[in-house]
Amino acid sequence: MREDLEAAYADLRRAMVESQIRQRGVRDPRVLAAMAKVPRHRFVPPPLEPFAYADTPLPLGHGQNLTQPFLAAFMTHVLEIKPGDKVYETGTDTGYHAAVLAEMGAEVYSVEIVEPLLKVARRLLPELGYDKVRLRGADGYNGWAEHAPYDAILVKESSVDIPPPLLRQLKPGGRMMIPLGPPEGQQFLTLVTKNPDGTVRQKRYFAVRFAPFQGGERT
Repeated sequence: MREDLEAAYADLRRAMVESQIRQRGVRDPRVLAAMAKVPRHRFVPPPLEPFAYADTPLPLGHGQNLTQPFLAAFMTHVLEIKPGDKVYETGTDTGYHAAVLAEMGAEVYSVEIVEPLLKVARRLLPELGYDKVRLRGADGYNGWAEHAPYDAILVKESSVDIPPPLLRQLKPGGRMMIPLGPPEGQQFLTLVTKNPDGTVRQKRYFAVRFAPFQGGERT
């Protein structure tokens, strides 16, 4: 029965949070609660549902992957998302990370350039109760200026440098999480904090590998 299957997935989510996330140092109770609630298995292709809570990224098709659970939790934890924060996200994929942010009370604006994935997100997020997430089909590099400024920006594509449009759209005191580095070279997950005078502070974490922005006009 589907009810039994959903109960089993809930158990797997709790185990995922404990073994993959909490034990690796993510202790923000709101991040943990959101990761334990959002049904990750709904955001992957049906044949991959049994693997949704494994400690690995999962292919979504179209050359895109759903981020590893720990990495999604870590980026959210470091951004210190608070209820009511306005958050811009690049790389919606099928909407999983947007759902986590919305579950934490954020006002989410998310863009995705791959139309079939965006179509899934447009269906799934309202179906799961996250109907206030704003979605847009676009390359994420230039941001979403009409809703700026943002308290936090979550970038899930790599960039050699901090994209100037995103920095302009970040509030003073705002935080941006971004993988910095060349497409085929060493990238580091980096927290960028915007100072009141517009300068930035950077804190580098660990090496990652993300695909670069896929296109769109650079401004």
